[in-house]
Amino acid sequence: MMPGKYDLIVIGAGPGGHAAAEHAAGWGARVAIIEKNQWGGTCTHKGCIPTKALLACSKQYANLKKLKRLGVSPGGVSVDFAAMKRHQRQMVSVSSLGVQKSLKDSGVELKTGEGRIVARGEVEWVTSKGDAQRLTSDSIIIAWGSEPQLPSGIKPSGRIVTSDGFLALEVLPESVIIIGGSVIGVEFATLLAELGVKVTLVELLDRIIPHEDEEAAVFLRQELMRLGITIHTSANIETVRETSHGVTMQGAHHAGPLSVTADYALICTGRKPLLHTGELNQCGIEYDQRGIIVNDNQKTTREGIYAIGDVTGGVMLAHRAMQQGRAVASYLYGDHSITYREDAVPSIVYSHPAVARVGLTEAQAAERGLEIKITRAEYASNIIARTELKGNGFVKAIFYKERLIGVTIAGDDAGELIASMALAVTNEMERKELKKWIIPHPTLSEILHIL
Repeated sequence: MMPGKYDLIVIGAGPGGHAAAEHAAGWGARVAIIEKNQWGGTCTHKGCIPTKALLACSKQYANLKKLKRLGVSPGGVSVDFAAMKRHQRQMVSVSSLGVQKSLKDSGVELKTGEGRIVARGEVEWVTSKGDAQRLTSDSIIIAWGSEPQLPSGIKPSGRIVTSDGFLALEVLPESVIIIGGSVIGVEFATLLAELGVKVTLVELLDRIIPHEDEEAAVFLRQELMRLGITIHTSANIETVRETSHGVTMQGAHHAGPLSVTADYALICTGRKPLLHTGELNQCGIEYDQRGIIVNDNQKTTREGIYAIGDVTGGVMLAHRAMQQGRAVASYLYGDHSITYREDAVPSIVYSHPAVARVGLTEAQAAERGLEIKITRAEYASNIIARTELKGNGFVKAIFYKERLIGVTIAGDDAGELIASMALAVTNEMERKELKKWIIPHPTLSEILHIL
């Protein structure tokens, strides 16, 4: 094969691009992957990894307050935010280097710089020094990722920051207004409140985490309020302005005018696909405001070009992008055994306690007119949950014609518990099959015996 000729070129080394490149190489394809400067993508540098590193710190600190109930009295404990930031940076570095090593070990050629699709089957690779090289391939995958979505009339400036900007702060604020009560906003609210920051969470809709089970949203609101978080829902924000001492937000909600001041305002109103529209137009690739348009095999409207992950819109999750990447690699070079199903993608809100779901919520099933059966269990009925002081929470399972079509878990370790439920939903398992499942005792997993 010619030096610049590849079986597959991947543009973007986030979770989706990484997975696609690695799996294609595993099936014998010659693969090149191009990444501008952040190996691992948004997940590694501005999303999953840095936030979970800080959440791990805040959770350990918060758990110290429970130890007296277990006969342990810690003394002299305090927050060292500088040390937490070092932990954050270290985990980002470990993850990014791990992505690069994994790709190299798989035989993928790593190219740092910008990748631009210039014609069908042709990509221009421009290095950081400005050197350009033309690469060719019959198959190209776009994995550009996403960027913060900004609400109308509010722009980042100084103390008004997005999640990207907030993760760069080196000093822990005393107070923060969080704009947006979905996944990102709730996670930041959790870690900041656990570290002693005064948090005000403002959400436009009538409840937080609006895309999740309504009962789980009510449960989580109560838990966040126990952390000392002030929550305003059904709130319209009129202005957010910097002052000499911080920021001031003006708006209104059901109780009348709303005015909040804080050190910082953190914009957490979601993310949007990162679309290089000029490049897409030049190549004849169709897109809309939701992202690049693809079919069930992630094909774009241009032959030989595929798109995966956040750039295609929909639920913006790392593991969704990874499965799409694996599926494209399997479709192009494998045995077609790996597929992607949107309805089987699990989601997790990494609050403390967490909320996790796979499949349909009760409301979504009702919207489809399905006659469902619901079974549920409380964490309080599980001896390990009680023993480890994790007694608040519940599991709700939804069955349609004896087939499991959805599970919501609200409580500690929900993110770990949902993994097995994702397998069950993906394989469309029926109740009689689930009854064969032997769960070790005593474990928190036994709460899933309700299935």
